[in-house]
Amino acid sequence: MKFANTARSLTTAMAAVAMLALSLSGAMAADDAATVPPSQLKAARIAVAALHLTDPFDSILPQAAHSLKSQLIEKNPNLQDLIIKIVDEKTLALVSRRADLEKEAARAYAKLFTEQELDAIAAFYNSAAGKKLVQNGPIASREISQAAEIWQRGIARDLAQSVGDEMAKEAPNGVVKSSSDSAPAAQPAPKPAKK
Repeated sequence: MKFANTARSLTTAMAAVAMLALSLSGAMAADDAATVPPSQLKAARIAVAALHLTDPFDSILPQAAHSLKSQLIEKNPNLQDLIIKIVDEKTLALVSRRADLEKEAARAYAKLFTEQELDAIAAFYNSAAGKKLVQNGPIASREISQAAEIWQRGIARDLAQSVGDEMAKEAPNGVVKSSSDSAPAAQPAPKPAKK
């Protein structure tokens, strides 16, 4: 009984916090719309498009449609054709809402950058170098992460070896094991990513 009352109180408190957060976010959104000039919002939309920021979300609607079709067909296999027809129609009707995501991304950038900064961002990312960075940046990031992991293991191994050697010199005999006894084994380097 005591647990149920505590859980109810906690749920009520969490609901109150959520309602407060929603009302504050709505007020902040209205305030943002009033403080961001239309020209800055337009510049932000151009920058967002140049950065391809929302491209990773292109698959959300098709995946939701596919998942819904699978669930409905599994429960109603005799209605497969009807399910596919209706889900496809309703999916196409929602495609226009993709623009809402673009607007939100633009609003976020417009709040963080000035119009001049947004123009500079768009100019760079629409240049040949900027387009190449957008295209090859993820590959470079993956290769840097792999290099950092190898470097981290090497640094940890060398630090353990160095400390172990120094401790062996300065500690009484038999108190400190050799660092080679306790250092992690070196891992083979991962194969480089194919380009």
